[in-house]
Amino acid sequence: MKSTNRLLLAACLGMSLTLAACKKEDAPAQPAEAAAMTAPTTSDDAAWKKYLQDVVPRNMGNISNPPIMYYLPAETDPDFQGKYDRLAEQVSNAAQRGVTSGNMVAFGSPVSAKMADLIVAAFGKASAGSFKGARVLFVGAAADNDRVKAAVAPSGADYVFVEAK
Repeated sequence: MKSTNRLLLAACLGMSLTLAACKKEDAPAQPAEAAAMTAPTTSDDAAWKKYLQDVVPRNMGNISNPPIMYYLPAETDPDFQGKYDRLAEQVSNAAQRGVTSGNMVAFGSPVSAKMADLIVAAFGKASAGSFKGARVLFVGAAADNDRVKAAVAPSGADYVFVEAK
């Protein structure tokens, strides 16, 4: 009786090991990446913010820290000038301090030219190399790319441009 139990136990153990060895580990299916959104054709803040929340993560590269995002509303906003002035001061202060390696600063607005003006002015106060290892993303019009790129270059940032289209 003991030998029969032992044989049955050995057979069961052998079957378990055989099944475990044969069992394939199915890798979880990778979800298909959603198609990129297109830029809103209106100055609707909610639509622009949603668009930028789609574009920014797609351009993080090797950055793993949450991005620092700056948004300027359309000129139709009743307090546009006040918001522009406050954002300009905030970005200027950040540019003067610099950003540590491994971080990303993203800029976007339905008024690309005004956002470009703000970036150019702020980075004019940045120290050379103060953004080394950091990434600066500008989402705007192609017409504004070159001047923003030139203003950001001395900071040492990895500059990325995405045309809002």
